[in-house]
Amino acid sequence: MQFIELVSPELAALLEARGILEATPIQEQTLPHTLEGRDLIGRARTGTGKTLAFALPILSKLTPSRDRGRGPRAIIMAPTRELAKQVSEEFSKSGPAFEVLTIYGGAAYGPQEKALQRGVDIVIGTPGRIIDHIERGNLRLDDVQFAVLDEADEMLSVGFADAIESILSATPKER
Repeated sequence: MQFIELVSPELAALLEARGILEATPIQEQTLPHTLEGRDLIGRARTGTGKTLAFALPILSKLTPSRDRGRGPRAIIMAPTRELAKQVSEEFSKSGPAFEVLTIYGGAAYGPQEKALQRGVDIVIGTPGRIIDHIERGNLRLDDVQFAVLDEADEMLSVGFADAIESILSATPKER
């Protein structure tokens, strides 16, 4: 199935410019549901397009904003900084008009705080650093419309369950 059948022509054109023309099986199976706003759990092998399977609905439903100090409307949690960076890169390539911020431990707080003060559309990060920014008052999740747990099984197996619960409880109930 071609992306032009699933997403906006603009988003399909961005994908086509990157040489991504056909949806993978995980994308074909999930996009019709997620584009309708349904929650779901997806499982597929590494390298099969899972990131785009959750990124495309988010990029399709959000409109980039330039409002100063705005809170994110999408939050993606990943178990490692490497995965958070990888996911962030995919969002930046597929949605260049969006302000995407990656937050993870081991990086300086200052640049992350400044970016959050300016305003962001999408936050991608590890649960520990996300909690840190929430507790410091830098990150508010009142406007979150999309929440994604990337590699949720891995996050739960390494002990992030309480952090994930805390983060999700800071998002709107209808999310």
